[in-house]
Amino acid sequence: MGSALPARDGAARTRLPAQPGQPTSRPADNTAEHEGRPRVDLFEYQAKELFASYGVPIQRGKVATTPEEARAIAAEFIAAGKPGVVIKAQVKTGGRGKAGGVKLASDAGGAAAKAEQILGMDIKGHTVHSVLVAADIDIAQEYYLSFLLDRSDRTFLSMCSVEGGVEIEEVARTNPQALARIPVSPLTGVDAAKAAEIVEAGGLPEEARAGAAALAERMWAVFTDEDATLVEVNPLVLTGDGQVIALDAKVTLDDNAAFRQNYDRFVDPSATDPLEARAKAKHLNYVKLDGAVGIIGNGAGLVMSTLDVVAYAGEQFDGVRPANFLDIGGGASAEVMANGLEIVLSDPSVRSVLVNVFGGITSCDAVANGIVSAIGMLAEQGEPVSHPIVVRLDGNKAAEGRAILDQAGIAVVEQVATMDDAARRAAELAAAAATGA
Repeated sequence: MGSALPARDGAARTRLPAQPGQPTSRPADNTAEHEGRPRVDLFEYQAKELFASYGVPIQRGKVATTPEEARAIAAEFIAAGKPGVVIKAQVKTGGRGKAGGVKLASDAGGAAAKAEQILGMDIKGHTVHSVLVAADIDIAQEYYLSFLLDRSDRTFLSMCSVEGGVEIEEVARTNPQALARIPVSPLTGVDAAKAAEIVEAGGLPEEARAGAAALAERMWAVFTDEDATLVEVNPLVLTGDGQVIALDAKVTLDDNAAFRQNYDRFVDPSATDPLEARAKAKHLNYVKLDGAVGIIGNGAGLVMSTLDVVAYAGEQFDGVRPANFLDIGGGASAEVMANGLEIVLSDPSVRSVLVNVFGGITSCDAVANGIVSAIGMLAEQGEPVSHPIVVRLDGNKAAEGRAILDQAGIAVVEQVATMDDAARRAAELAAAAATGA
């Protein structure tokens, strides 16, 4: 069983081949979270706008949601003397070029045609709703540069390479000496001297170092000021006229910093699952998945384990899988439990619910009272719970909690002693409900 937090495409953190004494981690695409920490991934156009606000030189472009908008933007660039435009799918995943999501056009009509081909595409499970129409650039050389939070070594890290424009994991695998990894102290950060050290370590040629170092300083400002866990440019390019420009941009922000940042400006309604939006409004840590067993637990580690155990148990019942990740945290009050049940049961794919709680600071008797009150509150709101709810309580005051649920005599609630048995029962009930048994 895996230990990564849920990801819609099954991705977890990518591990780069190690060099002696060097950090090895880099965030992969599409993870819903990193080790329990929520993340906010930006579209390329959003990342570039953020970079530009910090003075990072970028490839200029505008967003289009229709072929006609792409035509108008391309005409504007070409009228300004640009040789053409590049049409880039805006999705929060890599591999756009290989999937046909990046195309060149030499005129406005071609831009409209290419945009029509890209809009609506499915790239690794992400539907393309918009494209970035950017001015084509005369590229002399391509490099790689990033800053990230390296959790394994509990430090900041810069990675730089003269081999850009390709997947950095491939560079690390085939030519690890070409990828420099430079630890960055959170106390001293990145000044002009450190930036020069980074680009020199990456092997960038002399003609690109001054521009790349200045750009690195500004990227560091984005990384720290915006509470990012990753800022990445791949490729960073040297143009034919000697400029160093961010041709692409990737930014991941730490949602734990949302209380002091204005991350709402990056929200994309078309890419936000309605249930996830409702859960966030109720301050619930919820990620929608594609199964039939609703999961409610306290603590990210316990919920992750529950997802794995349910997926394993579900193999015996026509591949039943978890429907969501929902961590209610330490305070399982009636209101929190009611909100959690409401969100989970609002998913039409849910056929059963597994509540898996280990009592700690919040004792199991409080959790049991919360479950009873929550079911009562939902009934009073005209939303009586009809789905079977399997409950497993363990830890602090587990016996008292089980007694409370027994005394309540709620028909839809069934208690099971162990996590494995609870997962199996929840999967069995979901499979039975799906077949009408």
